[in-house]
Amino acid sequence: MKGNFKYHNPTKLYFGEEAMSHLADELKNYGPVVMLSYGGGSIKKNGIYDAVVAALKSAGKTVVEDSGVMPNPTIEKVREGARLARENNVDLILAVGGGSTIDYAKGVSVSAWCDEDPWEKYWVRQECPECRIVPVGSVLTMVGTGSEMNAGSVITSRSTGFKRGRVFGSDVIPKFAILNPRFTFTVPQYQMVAGFFDIMSHLMEQYFAGTADCTTDYINEGLMRSLIHSTLIAAKNPHDYEARANIMWTATWALNTLLKCGKGGDWEVHQIGHAIGLVTDATHGMTLASVSLPYYRHVMHDGLHQFVRFAKNVWGVRPEGKSDEQVALEGLSCLEAWMKEIGVVMHSRELGVTEENIPAVADATLLLPVGYRTLTRDEVIEILKESL
Repeated sequence: MKGNFKYHNPTKLYFGEEAMSHLADELKNYGPVVMLSYGGGSIKKNGIYDAVVAALKSAGKTVVEDSGVMPNPTIEKVREGARLARENNVDLILAVGGGSTIDYAKGVSVSAWCDEDPWEKYWVRQECPECRIVPVGSVLTMVGTGSEMNAGSVITSRSTGFKRGRVFGSDVIPKFAILNPRFTFTVPQYQMVAGFFDIMSHLMEQYFAGTADCTTDYINEGLMRSLIHSTLIAAKNPHDYEARANIMWTATWALNTLLKCGKGGDWEVHQIGHAIGLVTDATHGMTLASVSLPYYRHVMHDGLHQFVRFAKNVWGVRPEGKSDEQVALEGLSCLEAWMKEIGVVMHSRELGVTEENIPAVADATLLLPVGYRTLTRDEVIEILKESL
């Protein structure tokens, strides 16, 4: 382990089939007005909405409805939610859904009492909140982003043509999260496996960085092996509770800041994926899947030692009689085989990327000076062409 770091995560987690029973008591810690934020209404069909509203009523709360949070939430929706929160002087934002809904709620929490345009202040200039922050709680219904236990908020601006992520401070992390694995059973197969790859991508983004022998990498390898094992089960039997519970728990630990301790990070796959999502409005996890293999094959030689370690420690590749390059490539082939078996998108053309719109995707890709290599725009175009 090298460097210095601080680890602090204030989220209180309630995990398991009885997790929802704690919501009413947790709500008593907040004021009388709660903004209930959720997406397109699926929670009304599967009974989760009724259970949440019952808990809100049991806690004596006044509920402000905030529905219609879309995948890839927009800054326009954030501004709308911020106005609603401010006008009703809400004491808590309760996000019920997946990562998009929770990311949105965090965006609203820092924007409700902000005197400036939140997009410019937070996602462009990356400034810290200087205003009152509305607390956020969550009831998780789809796993993947880990947003229930981190301070990240990815927001899209259609008018400027950018999709940007912002990691705020610990005061923006949800105060509590309800994690009942059975709530994820209602997610369609396509969205489910997209979430699976999102988890894997979070693990790999933090793994493929640094050169030191780092305890954090050993933790990461264990999480990756657990994820691979459980996703192969869940892809065939989505109602296998143990597999879905393991995946939910892995997703939370994949991006709750633990794995960045003593590490750097890459996150360029996410930048390309965000740009694809901006141009095509494709599902986030699938955008990551479509470009990961071309990207990692492109940068493999710059971090060859870690790709060899990945092959041996995650996939069990035997190195005898092979060069480091052969071992690393075999590890990526194992990753590819797993991706195909769980059923993720393997080519960006399946998401709407074409030769014609590749320049637009490249223009929208933020190039980060981290990881093993800083890409150029031409390299992004090359990777996107390979992903087709």
